Amino acid sequence: MKFQLKLEYFTFWVLGMFAFERTGLSWWWFAALFFAPDISMLGYAVNSKTGAFFYNLFHHLGLAILIYISGAALHLPYVQMIGAILFSHSSFDRILGYGLKYPDSFQNTHLGKIGKDKN
Repeated sequence: MKFQLKLEYFTFWVLGMFAFERTGLSWWWFAALFFAPDISMLGYAVNSKTGAFFYNLFHHLGLAILIYISGAALHLPYVQMIGAILFSHSSFDRILGYGLKYPDSFQNTHLGKIGKDKN
């Protein structure tokens, strides 16, 4: 099952790059901003609940799709870019096993435990 999930998220990652290509913007934008959604982890400086909220907000595939579609409908390529990067980044994180976070700890995700204390 894990292989199937990784394959699915790999397909999403490729789809996100295709969506970015449709914006017509330079790939430098993609490269420079690919890890920008991880800034949301600063919420963990407040507490686990706040950290999980902001992490999940910036790593939500549905929200990324809504942003991309809004940008396309309004002919705003930079908004489309934001949606494509959020989608690609979130898919890439999930390939690596970083799922959406539960509020009790950063290591507790919807894909299972991560880190040294997996068990």
